[in-house]
Amino acid sequence: MSLRAAYEQRLASGAITADPAQGAAVASLTRLEHDLAALKPPGLFRKAQGARGIYLWGPVGRGKSMLMDLFYEGAPIAPKQRIHFLDFMANVHRLVNIWRTGDAAARRARFGQTRGEDPIPPVADVLAAEARLLCFDEFQVTDIADAMILGRLFEALFARGVTLVSTSNRPPDELYRHGLNRQLFLPFIAMLKARQEIVSVAGERDYRTERLRAAGTWFSPIDADHERTFDRLWTDLLGGEHETGASLHVLGRHEHFPRAAGPLLRAHFASLCVHALGPEDYLAIARRFRTVFLEQVPRLTPERRNEARRLATLVDTLYEARARLVVLAAGEPDSLYPAGDQAFEFERTASRLKEMRSADWVAATAEGDA
Repeated sequence: MSLRAAYEQRLASGAITADPAQGAAVASLTRLEHDLAALKPPGLFRKAQGARGIYLWGPVGRGKSMLMDLFYEGAPIAPKQRIHFLDFMANVHRLVNIWRTGDAAARRARFGQTRGEDPIPPVADVLAAEARLLCFDEFQVTDIADAMILGRLFEALFARGVTLVSTSNRPPDELYRHGLNRQLFLPFIAMLKARQEIVSVAGERDYRTERLRAAGTWFSPIDADHERTFDRLWTDLLGGEHETGASLHVLGRHEHFPRAAGPLLRAHFASLCVHALGPEDYLAIARRFRTVFLEQVPRLTPERRNEARRLATLVDTLYEARARLVVLAAGEPDSLYPAGDQAFEFERTASRLKEMRSADWVAATAEGDA
């Protein structure tokens, strides 16, 4: 199904509401659909060709990821890949490390070649072979290691016929805005603007914030009615996006969260607070996700002080990051850990949970996202 047909089908079903900003993005993505369909496939004497891609930017909750997902499903090109930008860069750094530290056998096994000191060409060969179309969700640059590698990497990818579609909360000119040695990053921004059509998806309505403010963000006790409401709110905020999952790499460890989509994470209390995560893991979660759905939060006995401590650390980290937290819990914040080691300190956690469930918090964090 074409993007336009899929989008109109969602409009007709009532799953989404007509939005002029989304309509303009659909027109641009439809252009790209036609351009991709017109590309000649690479052959023995013909290099792979790419098309001018799309850079969708605007505040959260405007449907950028939903539009990219609809486009990706019907994009007439193969192979293709839809991936969160931070996951893509983590893979790039792994490949670079293999090239730099691996012996000839390791290089040959991963890259099919062994010669040279520059890792960019062989890494670009691998990435281009895996995807002629790359769709990035949440394009952002905050790490100097990413900033310094992006220009040469994407120059090589574009030369190999890769087409790029990306979503971001910021226009290209604001990427890595206050980063170290930003002047070295400016040629990459110029390349992005030359190789992608820049499309603003900045409609007046923030659909996610509207739904959160209407439904609330704290559901207790844990019963069938609240579970249904919690599920329905998660589905509403997905807005038709797929749960693509997310992997975070922290201090050499790999944590996978299957129920994630763009800036949204849904996780069980056991996976975030029973599982032995630490402050670095919670920082990675807060950097990656703007809204966290935390379900099945129990009342904690004194014997579960470690779980209470992890919950407190998670809440503190999300609070400092100005993230949103939607909770399905056995009781109100004050009743979650009333007695035990550090119960007095947990009172601050309960206070923050009360603040984060307020309409003012939801509205303020929406302004911060924009």
